[in-house]
Amino acid sequence: MRLFVAVDPPPPVKARLSSLPRPARRDVRWTTPDQWHVTLRFLGEVADPAPVVDALDALADHPGADAVVARMGPSTAWFPGGRVLQVRVDGLDRLAARVWEVTTAWAPEQPDFRGHLTLARARGRDPGPAELAGAPFTATFAVHQAVLYASTLAPGGSIYRTVAAVGLGGPGDG
Repeated sequence: MRLFVAVDPPPPVKARLSSLPRPARRDVRWTTPDQWHVTLRFLGEVADPAPVVDALDALADHPGADAVVARMGPSTAWFPGGRVLQVRVDGLDRLAARVWEVTTAWAPEQPDFRGHLTLARARGRDPGPAELAGAPFTATFAVHQAVLYASTLAPGGSIYRTVAAVGLGGPGDG
């Protein structure tokens, strides 16, 4: 199964994201709230997720795990190349590095981490419409768990299923 590790924004942040303009367009496929997450690490095909879950349990023992705060914004933007409309997410670099450390057995290369939440993807080969970028959006939320997801590709976008949620040992959302 295709696995990745991510952080989910809490329901109040998802509700605010839902209020962003999402005009119906043929050249854009909008993601849905059940697809909204910040990928910390893509692992690819993994036959048995149980050892990955065991490895991720080390995140709870990470010093400073209770101090992870994600900061979104300041606005929507297209990634270079104009294919992915996203909101930047800062504050997760240390957590992403720690996830990489404990999951190197499944994906040894360490890609550059660019924290973001994908809002839409351009259809076809052309960049997405420039006017969709620039919508103001900021949010801050405490991160208390990392989620291991299984991903299934589908015509309307990927479908994600939670395999496990690993607590980081922090206090409740503030």
